[in-house]
Amino acid sequence: MRSTTAIIVLIFFSNFCKMAAQSATEEQLKETITKLDAEYFEAYNTCNMEKQSEMYAEDLEFYHDKGGLMTSKQDLLESLKKNICGKVTRELVEGSIEVYPINGFGAVEIGLHKFHNNQEPDAISKPGKFIMIWKKTDSIWKITRVISLH
Repeated sequence: MRSTTAIIVLIFFSNFCKMAAQSATEEQLKETITKLDAEYFEAYNTCNMEKQSEMYAEDLEFYHDKGGLMTSKQDLLESLKKNICGKVTRELVEGSIEVYPINGFGAVEIGLHKFHNNQEPDAISKPGKFIMIWKKTDSIWKITRVISLH
């Protein structure tokens, strides 16, 4: 009977340790992706096109509910420079980011954000949902897919 109890305790402890390690790893992943989100949108808000370009994968796909699909990284960057730079800023809805690991690939980021038209400072901005797929190669994270819903 004692050995059965000991085995049950060991199994419970082993599962608890795995869950704690997984939770810590997922929390670290969330911190990493949240930091990358802030880094990207700092570049977006300040029109740092070089930094934005560095953070996008070459095989980028950008899905926008109003603008459609864009599969050219260069075309997206040109559109951002022409239509966004100095005109629009992005604000993350605090506490809205969710991050999920994709085993062997990277992570999915889901959240809410608002965009402010600098030409209309009194306009009310409603939160929109976004999904970003991040790919990790070695120690470098790149944005590979974006879904932007407003």
